[in-house]
Amino acid sequence: MNPIIAILKEHNVSEQQTHELFQSFTENPFMAMTLVQQLGIAPEKLQQLMGLVMTQPNLIKEAVEELGLDFAKVEEAKEKLNSQKH
Repeated sequence: MNPIIAILKEHNVSEQQTHELFQSFTENPFMAMTLVQQLGIAPEKLQQLMGLVMTQPNLIKEAVEELGLDFAKVEEAKEKLNSQKH
């Protein structure tokens, strides 16, 4: 199982919430960060989760595929995010 999904399951995040979170990653990464903070994950686990996302972005792709979502949307969101930084 994807370690990001595993951390979410460990904190009793429902399958629906997990889908919503990764859907928001594909549409608006900033919104996804807000959603993650609202899930009630312990601060040390939240830090671990964010570390995984930052150091191993491929895990997002794997999780999106594991959940059956469209990874092309993640790539579009990443492009939007990068264009907003510049």
